[in-house]
Amino acid sequence: MCKRLICLTSFVVVLALAGNARAQLDPASVTDGHVYLFEDVGADVQDDSANSHTSNLIGSPQVADGLKGKALQFNGTSDGVHIPDATAINLSTNQNRTVIAIFNCADVSKSEKQVVYEEGGTTRGLVIYVHEGMVYAGGWNLSDYTPEWTGTHHSAPIASNVWYSVAMVVRDAGAAQEEGKFEMWMDGELIAVGPGGQLQSRSDDVGIGHRVSESKFHDGNATGGGSYFEGIIDDVWILSNAALTQDELRGFAAEVWPFAFGPTPPDGGFLMGTWGNLFWAPGGFAVTHDVYAGENFDDVSSGAGDTFIGNQAGTDLIVGFPGFPFPDGLVPGTTYYWRIDEVNDANADSPWKGDVWSFSVPPKTAYAPVPADGAESVALDAELNWTGGFEAKLHTVYFGDNFDDVNSAAGGSLTGDPFFTPPGPLELAKTYYWRVDEFDPPTTHKGEVWSFTAEGTAANPYPAKGAVDVSPTPILRWAAGSLAASHGVYFGADADAVKNAGKTSPEYKAAAALGEETYDAGRLELETTYYWRIDEVNSTEPGSPWIGNVWSFTTGDFLVVDDFESYDDIDPLPGEPGVNRIFDKWIDGFGTLTNGALVGNPLPPYAETTIVHGDAQSMNYAYDNANKTSEATLTLVYPRDWTEEGVAKLSLWFRGSSGNAADRIFVALGNAVVYHDDVSATQLSGWNEWVIDLTRFAGVNLTNVNTITIGIGTKNSPAAGGTGMMYFDDIRLLRPAPEPEPQL
Repeated sequence: MCKRLICLTSFVVVLALAGNARAQLDPASVTDGHVYLFEDVGADVQDDSANSHTSNLIGSPQVADGLKGKALQFNGTSDGVHIPDATAINLSTNQNRTVIAIFNCADVSKSEKQVVYEEGGTTRGLVIYVHEGMVYAGGWNLSDYTPEWTGTHHSAPIASNVWYSVAMVVRDAGAAQEEGKFEMWMDGELIAVGPGGQLQSRSDDVGIGHRVSESKFHDGNATGGGSYFEGIIDDVWILSNAALTQDELRGFAAEVWPFAFGPTPPDGGFLMGTWGNLFWAPGGFAVTHDVYAGENFDDVSSGAGDTFIGNQAGTDLIVGFPGFPFPDGLVPGTTYYWRIDEVNDANADSPWKGDVWSFSVPPKTAYAPVPADGAESVALDAELNWTGGFEAKLHTVYFGDNFDDVNSAAGGSLTGDPFFTPPGPLELAKTYYWRVDEFDPPTTHKGEVWSFTAEGTAANPYPAKGAVDVSPTPILRWAAGSLAASHGVYFGADADAVKNAGKTSPEYKAAAALGEETYDAGRLELETTYYWRIDEVNSTEPGSPWIGNVWSFTTGDFLVVDDFESYDDIDPLPGEPGVNRIFDKWIDGFGTLTNGALVGNPLPPYAETTIVHGDAQSMNYAYDNANKTSEATLTLVYPRDWTEEGVAKLSLWFRGSSGNAADRIFVALGNAVVYHDDVSATQLSGWNEWVIDLTRFAGVNLTNVNTITIGIGTKNSPAAGGTGMMYFDDIRLLRPAPEPEPQL
């Protein structure tokens, strides 16, 4: 059901870039897709993914220097690359899909379309192309389901002779056109999101730098080949069943990256030996490299002690061998840290300090158990497996339902297989323990005792296990066990008391019916750890109740005004008012002529679930200040006393976009209004925290605050403004920072 008769077709937002950790995916790790880096171009173009799907040159594209390594230069009249049909490109159905192209267009002003990448035809397909100063990303599926995906073409302005990285993403689409399923990204920034649907199989081959046959542009269909691109194309990544995340897409920004990247072994991975080689890819300006290595993260990060290995020209390092770092050999079970600073004495920005990477030598004991240690809801017919210890030849498995028995067991038989099937089916909701000893003649290495709980218990707790900075007024949620008819809720501040509690214990709080997997924990103490347990109950089943696992979370040092996590997508019955959708609580300008605010999405999910600051939801807020102001108002239930716990400041997180119309942002408590210091705050990209001292809300009784309003523009003074999209999240009340300790 749609909230409004008029539905927004797209919105615009810019993502912030931060830190050094933006290295691309490893192309060799791409098993469901294809990657063309143009590093090995001869008569054909090699596929740099884990697959082997060679593409063919059309005309005479020339090898040229790209942003990272080599690229292909296209003449704009007859050059291109032809990629034959493939299952992982266009001969399958995709609910998720990512295509990334890095390019530099020689003349963006041309009236002819210049295709960077295209697949499919006029019925189903995807395309990235340049036209009259704009780059477009389009997708469509005009058959196979109803309502069909009629086509979405996002765009952004670009300049000639400038590198850009454009990505189009189909995310969680289904067999119907839905809002918010097709995204366009540029240089790590989300440009727009609009309607999309799943892509059915679409033949007609694939083109880079030209259109192989048919395609669908923003202003109509095109048939026959053509639409040649003039300029340089560096990388093209085609990921068949993946919708990359914000952090992953930031690694493809089209700019010279000055930092070392792409470590081998990968950061956090294993080096399978007591000596070996480390490799990395150099930053774009590097002439030489300062190398640091050691066994302590902080020492390597600061360059302390003997962690500085030296300056070198090469991009590899031998470790664990006489005459090199760790000359006595790498030790199994040990983690090592290393860092590469890129150096170019001719560049004033040099050196570029690298991230600290790590690798480990596998331990002598078994590791990486499956199911993971402490896993829940494990299938009753599960097979156990693990990774064998370093140089282990044989394994001994001990299994049972008592920790002490498994821990003290000895004399088991040896096996050469790194897997084990428990005897008989597992029991519902029961916790099991297991241990694997590794035998490397003549030594046996005793393993850790791992545990898991079989299916039948409640699962997927929210807050998540071990979560911190949780709201002091949380609504606990969980997923029902397979045989549950109802649930018993246990809650308290003592882990053992919750674990051992029965229905007569004070920790027993409620019985919840099936379908009502929530519990309002009430107002909790700040900065306190709480424990909870859900028992699954069904009096018609033997073994009931099934005792749940004990979960924990820790509350934060703040009160929550709104974290936007409680809103749902439940539409009311016809004629009935809405209850808990985001726009049922935040009253905007829908249906008015004077208030230009519209919060939430017109179709489920009503709250924003992709662009969030914390947890799973935020509030998207469209504004239209053409001779009006925009306001959205929440009537408070809790907290209304804004002096509780000594709070003194209001904090909220917001993000805008450089594409938004410039305007002010304000927060109002009744008639008391506070404006953000930046008069163009709507254009601030990335997540920004705005902290307001509560004393600035003049005349407000802070012990009884009734409403909070977030507005765009000048309150009660409409003007000739523009439009845009904002996002808000994590509205909190903060206590003053503690006074610093006096210096003696």
